[in-house]
Amino acid sequence: MKNFKERISIPAKNYAEALIEIAQDGVMTYNEIYEDLTSIQDILDMAPELSEVLINPTVSYDIKADITNEIFQKEVQQPILNFLKILIDKKRFQEFSQIRAAYINKLNKINNIQPVCVTSAVELTDEQKKNIIGKLEEKLKKQVQPLWNIDENIIAGLVVKINDDVIDTSLKNKINKISKELLLR
Repeated sequence: MKNFKERISIPAKNYAEALIEIAQDGVMTYNEIYEDLTSIQDILDMAPELSEVLINPTVSYDIKADITNEIFQKEVQQPILNFLKILIDKKRFQEFSQIRAAYINKLNKINNIQPVCVTSAVELTDEQKKNIIGKLEEKLKKQVQPLWNIDENIIAGLVVKINDDVIDTSLKNKINKISKELLLR
């Protein structure tokens, strides 16, 4: 359930909170909601024209509801299907991706999970990854969900991104700092 913080609108956060309440009320589990939202996002990613139709103001709500039923009824549970129709009715469907991101952020917080992006110059061994995760979990006091990237441009070391914070131990960063210091002298 990885997601890295991005700019999410207040309405998207409010709709995500409504999804959390669906789980808290016992209508669906957190994971069932996540899976349904992911299924919807996958379909929208495969058929971007679908989103265009569902946000088009010239298409009537009834037609949009019929399309929603036709495409999503077998893919998601009824509460999420109803949720989609509310988004369409309130003209908020274009915020679906943000709502999904806000839901994942809230779910990560509930489950004490911290997504972390770790970039290295070379592929790390499983042992190195395990050590990095262990140190991050100890420091953050959360379960870390890493996203591993390789960027040869950093030369050596690591760049760790946690929300908006960046820990840059790369050789490229150190060289840049030394260059700046030399230029300032």
